[in-house]
Amino acid sequence: MNAKKRQAIFIGTYSSRGSEGLYWAWLDADAGRLSDLQPAAPLSNPTFQAMHPSGNFLYSVSEERNEGRRMHGSVNAFEVAAETGRLKLLNKQLSKGDGPCHLCVDARGKHLFVANYASGSAAVFPIAEHGALGEATAFVQHRGGSGVIPGRQDGPHAHSVTLSPDNRFAFAADLGMDRIMAYRLDAGSGALLACDPPDVAGAPGSGPRHMAFHPGGRHAYLVNELGNSVTAFQYEVARGILKPIQTISSLPENWSGTTSAADIHVSPDGRHLYASNRGHDSLACYEIEENSGMLVLKDFLPCGGRCPRNFLLAENGTLMLIANAESDSISVFRVNSDTGGITPSGAPLQVPAPVCLTA
Repeated sequence: MNAKKRQAIFIGTYSSRGSEGLYWAWLDADAGRLSDLQPAAPLSNPTFQAMHPSGNFLYSVSEERNEGRRMHGSVNAFEVAAETGRLKLLNKQLSKGDGPCHLCVDARGKHLFVANYASGSAAVFPIAEHGALGEATAFVQHRGGSGVIPGRQDGPHAHSVTLSPDNRFAFAADLGMDRIMAYRLDAGSGALLACDPPDVAGAPGSGPRHMAFHPGGRHAYLVNELGNSVTAFQYEVARGILKPIQTISSLPENWSGTTSAADIHVSPDGRHLYASNRGHDSLACYEIEENSGMLVLKDFLPCGGRCPRNFLLAENGTLMLIANAESDSISVFRVNSDTGGITPSGAPLQVPAPVCLTA
C-alpha cells in the first residue's frame, strides 16, 4: 500500500469488555477500507482520544478503577510515529475526577480539556512543546442535577468540553444538569472563567452530551442523549453566547424502542449534520440551511452494526467511519456530499467494543 494513501486511525475501546485497550489500524482512502489492526497501548478503558493539531501527539483517557466502586481517571500523552502510527508514552496525569469521558485540544495546541462524567467536573492541562502534559491549570466542579431522570440526573455529569472556533470560549455539556456551562479561556494561564450568563439551559430531561460548531462559526449544535434530539444554536462570536433556535428529534416519529443519542458531527463543507442513535442503530442526517443554520431532517442512515457510539468524518468528509460498540465492528462508508447519504465500502473491521475513532 502506498504510504501517502494511508492514514493511521486510533481506536478507543472498553477493555472491561475484553479488548487490549487502545488500538490502531490503517485507513486506505482509495480502497475505502480499514486494515492491519494492531494494539497501540494497553490502557484500562481508553474510551476517548484527541489528536494534537500538529498530528504528532495523541491523548487518551483511561477510566481506571481502584479497589472500590469509583473510577479514578487519568489522561495519557503519546508521541505518534508518522511513518508507522506507533505510540510512545510521554507521561500521564490524573484527570482531576472520576470517569473521564471526553477530551479536546485547543486550536493552538497549548491546552487539553477533560470532562469527567462520574464526578461532574472539567479540567485543563497545559501541553508542553514536546507533547507532555503539565499539572492542571484549571478545575471546575459542576453542582447539582436536574433530577428529571432518576439514576441519570441525580447529580452533575460533564460529558464533553468543546472549544469555540476562535479558541476563546469553552462549553461543557452536562448531561446530569441539563445545561451547557460556558467559560472564557485565558489562553496565557489556561484558566477557565465563568461567562455571563454562566450557562445555557436545555430542555428538562434532555441530557446534553456532545457539541459541534458549524465551520462558518455562526452556529453550533448539541446532541441530547436522553432526549434523542439535536439543538441548534445561533452563536454570538463576540461574547461567546449560545442562543437556542431549534430542537429537532433524531428519531423517526413512530419509533418506540429503547435508544439514546451519542455523537454529532458537521460535514466539512457545512452542508450536512449527522447524529448517531444507539438502539435505533442509525445516523440521523440533516441538511443545514445556509443562512439560518436550522436543520431539516433528510434521512436515517443504517450504521452497519449495533450501538453507533462514535463516528468520524475522514478524508475531508468523503469517508465516514462508524464505531459500533455492541457488534464489535467499525464500518466504513463513502459519503455523497450532495445528498449527505452514505454507501458501504468494504467489509467492517472487527474490533472488541470500539467506542472512539481518531485520526
